[in-house]
Amino acid sequence: MKRILAPALAFALAAPAAFAQSMEITKAEDREGTIGSEDLFTGTAYIEPVFPANDPFAVNAGQVTFLPGARSAWHTHPAGQMLVVTSGTGWVQERGEEKHVMQTGDVVWCPPDVEHWHGATDSTAVTHIAIQQLENGENVVWGEHVTDEEYGAE
Repeated sequence: MKRILAPALAFALAAPAAFAQSMEITKAEDREGTIGSEDLFTGTAYIEPVFPANDPFAVNAGQVTFLPGARSAWHTHPAGQMLVVTSGTGWVQERGEEKHVMQTGDVVWCPPDVEHWHGATDSTAVTHIAIQQLENGENVVWGEHVTDEEYGAE
């Protein structure tokens, strides 16, 4: 009886793997970045896609490097956004609230529909991975530029 159960059990455990999809690896050197649009950013922001929102994974991510003085425009995310700071020091601010420092290793959660901006400080660059979920095919709603006065405010 043991001899019959062992092969049957091994086959039953291996069967789901036969139907699974294969892993996919995207090499860093194959991801082409672009300079962020002047309509959406002030200063130099370099954006590299990390992964797209492929079905059924309705989440995408990009690595964004802001040079000193660079920042996003005001914006919201219908399903929220997670920022994982990978190097440098930057600022993040929710509309109507004080500006916060974000540094290497910090993780910032921006709840759904909360208007905010993020970017470098006036003297340091910052890089973060921005992760956002799509809601009804949309992951960001852009607003107006952050003014120099808003950016420099304490």
